[in-house]
Amino acid sequence: MIFNNDGVRRKDRLMEEDRAVELLLNSEYGILSMIDDKGLPYGIPLNYVWDGGSSIYIHCAPDGHKLDGLAKYPSVSFCIVGNVNLLPGKFTTEYESVILKGVAHINLTAEERMAALLKLVDKLSPDFKELGAKYSQKSFHRVNIIRIDFTEFSGKCKHVHAAD
Repeated sequence: MIFNNDGVRRKDRLMEEDRAVELLLNSEYGILSMIDDKGLPYGIPLNYVWDGGSSIYIHCAPDGHKLDGLAKYPSVSFCIVGNVNLLPGKFTTEYESVILKGVAHINLTAEERMAALLKLVDKLSPDFKELGAKYSQKSFHRVNIIRIDFTEFSGKCKHVHAAD
């Protein structure tokens, strides 16, 4: 996965790669943007886990709107929002965001799906890993996993200084 801020118009708002990676690693959710099976735009907030390389995993039901759309149009983007601070008296907002572009894969092996579920438990319920592993085994038949392989990501931020 390549960090590429070339497409960010406001060069004064570029986020450092280290901060973008930190948001990718630690944020709870992101917005998956895709095209649904009818060719219409569709965006949905989802929990995810990053594999530390160039993929994230998302869990979902075994079938449904997302999967129908991804089967037909697998190209997606995923947006993670970091810190946000509304500054009403300055008529602006401080923010951080990371955009990832890639391709979704929906027909994963059972082994990859279970490994991804356990990674999600580790990230989202770290104090309940043993219970989470049991729950993952028990509910495995009711869960599907989407892997999104990213080709590039970028980061943008705005920080207002006291003198601004």
